[in-house]
Amino acid sequence: MHRRTLLATGLGAAALATARPGFAQAPAPTHHRMTVGGLETFIISDGVAVRPDATQGLVVNATPEQVRGVMTAAGMQGTALPNPFNITVVRTSAGLVALDAGRGALGGAQAGGLVANIRALGLDPAQVVIVAHTHFHGDHIGGLVDGAGQPVFPNARIMVPEREWAFWTDAGEESRATEARRPGFANARNRFAPYQAKVERFAPGAAVAPGITAMATNGHSPGHTSFLIADGNQQVIVIGDAVTTPLFFLAHPEWFPVFDMDPPMAVETRRRLLDMAANDRIPVIGYHFDLPATGRVERAGSGYRLVPPNA
Repeated sequence: MHRRTLLATGLGAAALATARPGFAQAPAPTHHRMTVGGLETFIISDGVAVRPDATQGLVVNATPEQVRGVMTAAGMQGTALPNPFNITVVRTSAGLVALDAGRGALGGAQAGGLVANIRALGLDPAQVVIVAHTHFHGDHIGGLVDGAGQPVFPNARIMVPEREWAFWTDAGEESRATEARRPGFANARNRFAPYQAKVERFAPGAAVAPGITAMATNGHSPGHTSFLIADGNQQVIVIGDAVTTPLFFLAHPEWFPVFDMDPPMAVETRRRLLDMAANDRIPVIGYHFDLPATGRVERAGSGYRLVPPNA
C-alpha cells in the first residue's frame, strides 16, 4: 500500500513501521507546529500506548473480523494498535493555552512525555495561563498534577465544561456508576484538588480564551466539548475524543468505542461534527491521531477520511 494511502487513513508513521517490519524506524515525532491565522499552535505528544489486540473489546458494535479487516486493508500486520495522545497548545494574546493536560502519572513508565516535549519547544508549563478541558477521562486530566500530587501548571486557570463538572462531582452519579467507571470520580477530585480556587466552569459557545470557542460535542462523556480555534478567515477544530482512532471511527462513524459513555449520542455527535468539518472545509486536530494529528476531513463512501496537511 502506498505511503500516501496509509496516511490518508489516519494511521501515519506508527502504521508504516508496523507494516514494514524489516525497516529501521525513524525517531517518533514529538510535535507538529502550525498557525491558525496569527495564532501559533503546537500539537504536542504525550506519548503513544499500544493496545495489544484492537479486535477484542475496543469497537463495541463491530465484530473482530470487521475490525481485523479494516486493519488488514490499511496494510497493518497483526492486531496491535498504537494509541497516541496529543495536547494542543495555543499561543494567544492572553498567553499559552493548553487544551487538555495529558495522562501524567497515569501513563506509568510512559509518563512525562508532555512536559518534556513542551520544554523541548522552548516553552514551560509555568507559562500556561489556561488549561481548558474537553472532558474528564483520565488520559485528559491525569497530567494536571505530577507524581507528588503537585500542580504541573502552577499559574493556570482551569476551565471546565459545566456539564462535565456537574456529572463528575455528583455524589449520586458516583453511587450509581459501574465498578469500572467509579474510579473516575475519585480521579477527578484528586486531579483538580490543587487547583480548587482556580477552576472556572464554562457553557457551550463560551470563549475560553482569545480565539478559542467551546463547542458542545456530548456523547463520549456527558459534557464532552470540542474547541474551535479561529483567527481571521482560518480555523481548526480540536475535536478531543468525539472521534478517537481515525482508522475505525472516521471510516465508520456509526461504530463506537467502549469508552463512549452514551453511544447513540456519541454517534450522532460524530456524524454532525464530521459533516460540518467536511462541508465547511475546516481542518481538525485529533487527540488520538498519529502526528501531525491534523488534516482535512473528506467524505469517503459512507464514512470519511483524513487528508494530512500538504497532501
